[in-house]
Amino acid sequence: MNPDVLADLVRDVARDVLTRRDLDVSALPADGVVERPRNPEHGDYATNVALRTAKKAGVNPRELAGWLAEALAERDGIASAEIAGPGFINLRLAADAQGAIVGEVLAAGESYGTGDELAGTRMNLEFVSANPTGPIHLGGTRWAAVGDALGRVLGARGADVTREYYINDAGAQIDHFAASLIAAATGAPTPENGYGGAYIGEIAQRVVAAEPGILDLPEAERHQAFRRTGVALMLEEMRSSLHEFGTDFDVWFSELSLHEAGAVEDSVRQLKENGSLYEKDGAWWLRSTEQGDDKDRVVIKSDGTPAYVAGDIAYLRDKRTRGFDRCIYMLGADHHGYTVRLKAVAAAFGDDPAVVEVLIGQMVNLVRGGEPVRMSKRAGTIVTLEDFVDAVGVDAARYSLVRSSVDSTLDIDLDLVSSRTNENPVFYVQYAHARLSSLARNAADLGVEPGESYGLLEHPREGDLIRTLGEFGEVVRSAAELREPHRVARYLEALAGAYHKFYDSCRVLPQGDEDVTDLHRARLALCVATRRVLANGLGLLGVGAPERM
Repeated sequence: MNPDVLADLVRDVARDVLTRRDLDVSALPADGVVERPRNPEHGDYATNVALRTAKKAGVNPRELAGWLAEALAERDGIASAEIAGPGFINLRLAADAQGAIVGEVLAAGESYGTGDELAGTRMNLEFVSANPTGPIHLGGTRWAAVGDALGRVLGARGADVTREYYINDAGAQIDHFAASLIAAATGAPTPENGYGGAYIGEIAQRVVAAEPGILDLPEAERHQAFRRTGVALMLEEMRSSLHEFGTDFDVWFSELSLHEAGAVEDSVRQLKENGSLYEKDGAWWLRSTEQGDDKDRVVIKSDGTPAYVAGDIAYLRDKRTRGFDRCIYMLGADHHGYTVRLKAVAAAFGDDPAVVEVLIGQMVNLVRGGEPVRMSKRAGTIVTLEDFVDAVGVDAARYSLVRSSVDSTLDIDLDLVSSRTNENPVFYVQYAHARLSSLARNAADLGVEPGESYGLLEHPREGDLIRTLGEFGEVVRSAAELREPHRVARYLEALAGAYHKFYDSCRVLPQGDEDVTDLHRARLALCVATRRVLANGLGLLGVGAPERM
């Protein structure tokens, strides 16, 4: 009996009790009525339904808890129900009811942990979106890992997710990039506001090789050619790096295309017509303060040129025109103002601002021995995606970036994430899967197959492991709802810990000439289920589930 099934049972029993005693059934809470107690001595699960219902129902909490406990104890699968404190009820499950979770995992297989509450919801998930002017830095690498994991988690709960990369290929930064390439190709100094690093020289050489005679073109034509080809080559590198990192995008959307197609001009015209923009000092302003912005934002400057937000306006309109119900932006720490700004744009087009969600990610620092690490060879002072992967590998890089909430600054100890010790979280989780894979091979050699006598799984460590398995679906659901894939990583660490403790306390396979028993088979089934959930969870994070380490 997994927590969801138990919660439904508790609500059904509570509804029956309230009905029989002529009390207000609408007082029952809709969710959150069952949880794991911190102290396992208090039971397998606990419910606060009596505390949450009593006042509205007009009854004493402990009295209601007593009625509920008596009714629950009579239900199949409930071994005991005891009142605690002011009205909590501690529940212990019968071993066979609890063990049924193992069967659920084995029956569901790769789909265990999935759900359909987001079915029919089209989500545009935009992340990384670094300027195509250099290699992806460590902050963008964090978004590459977290964004891809979030897309997997949302998809697991039924959402139709489009992963999108917004190419900032319009504006002054691209001109500075082109000028830097020309300087490198001609041996001139890096221009003011230009880009340095060995990669600029490499890209410049490739541009010249791809377009012989480019240096002989008139200045304006040469600049445009370096701009066009340089951006294409840089994007090619970025796309390749991201693919090797396990992150691929469904759509690569060009900002420049919005300007060239007239979408920016058309969007601005529409907002002028509906009164969302107003003219002041020769410029056109968005009424973003109506959504909580600290000031209204210039959309069209006094010289008639579009400000950066004009592209954002056209881009959001394009996303909504493509039929997305939710537009999720994953932005860096220097983009806090974008939340209310983008919501103001949505409102200006007559949308509910809630269609826009903005996740802000904080900085990432690499440390070794407590000291900051600077190791980039190509990009000068910044650490790139390739630098990090070269140092620790893809799996360790992805896992270490995903396992913490993005709204906190992250310090990654390179020595720790490279180590093969239990202190390294990714090793700890992957080792549990490899250990289970080894156990499966040993079982096959002995001819032992999983069995279904789950009622024999009565050891406390077996119960802890089974109950942890039963929580996986709720963890994935909450990770999707809250846009927090790190919850999956932390769950996997708890699951690995529960398995290691189980393995140290409960012998799974027979030794020597010992006969194979139903308990051996049931424990093997529990191990197979644990291996399945570990693999499912690691898959949601885009991290490998090795069979040997």
